[in-house]
Amino acid sequence: MPCLGRTSDLQLLPVLTVFLVVGYISTGMEGFPTSGNSTQQMGQNNNGSASSVDGKQNHTKVPTGGNTFLTVLEDTKAVLPCPPVQLTNAIVTTWKITLRDKPPCIRAYRRANETSANCTDERITWTYRPDQNAALQIDPVIITDDGFYECDMVTPDGNFYHGYHLQVLVAPEVSLSQSKNRTVVCKAVAGKPAAQIAWTPEGDCVSEHKCWGNGTVTVQSTCHWAESNVSTVSCSVFHEAGNWSLFTELNQGAETPENLRIICIILPILCILVIMGSIWLLKIIGCRKCKLKETEPTPVEEDEMQPYESYTEKSNPLYDTTHRVLKTSQMLQS
Repeated sequence: MPCLGRTSDLQLLPVLTVFLVVGYISTGMEGFPTSGNSTQQMGQNNNGSASSVDGKQNHTKVPTGGNTFLTVLEDTKAVLPCPPVQLTNAIVTTWKITLRDKPPCIRAYRRANETSANCTDERITWTYRPDQNAALQIDPVIITDDGFYECDMVTPDGNFYHGYHLQVLVAPEVSLSQSKNRTVVCKAVAGKPAAQIAWTPEGDCVSEHKCWGNGTVTVQSTCHWAESNVSTVSCSVFHEAGNWSLFTELNQGAETPENLRIICIILPILCILVIMGSIWLLKIIGCRKCKLKETEPTPVEEDEMQPYESYTEKSNPLYDTTHRVLKTSQMLQS
């Protein structure tokens, strides 16, 4: 009998163990929401508060999407899609646009075919109809469209959003010019972001950057090649909007010796000075001849050999009167 009792106890032990495990599992499951409760609790109102079932709250988080860095070329068309959610399930679709140094603006669509917006820019619109395509369209893109664009969709299953960090690219104007002394200048004007310039072959180069108020940057690289064996050089401009390569041939005769340049500058000046000096000398010689002619001595009369008598005769009025009386009396006598 004792053996039979021990055997029966051993047979009951597994049965009791199974009952205990089942009871523990059923008790533990009461603390977790069922799949039906989870679906109902995922519906949230606009304030973000979760609904409850049987007095219990669900703290399960719904996936909220992510952000994308997007670059768009200026003067092109950009389309920003919303998260991949069926539009028939969307209660409210909202685009929030935050531009640099500007207050945010909103475009919203409700299922009741109601739209609202405080964005006044006519370039930024829905792609087609918000109930058929909730994507946002920017046409054309301009440089001031840099900013953050966020699509938020409210559905019975929760809120879904996707954001875009939009950066507008501006292609630079590229030019290549050659100056004196085997020096070449390569420019990338008003690019956004700043372009990068490289030379082949490498020379003695200096780069300059000039920033403009609209966010664009002008890059200028000036290179000099002293070696006469370099005949052709190329300028490569690298930018997110594209790459450019420009070539030019160095003018071998462009480099003038320093002494020859000095001679070319001084020689015309010397010629002018010689001409002006010659004219001045001719004028001086001519003036001297004129003065000599004016100062030639006149023949001396006999009366001038006797200065006192001449002076007496010419300057004494009494003498003149007497002389006239004598002449008159001689004429009367004759």
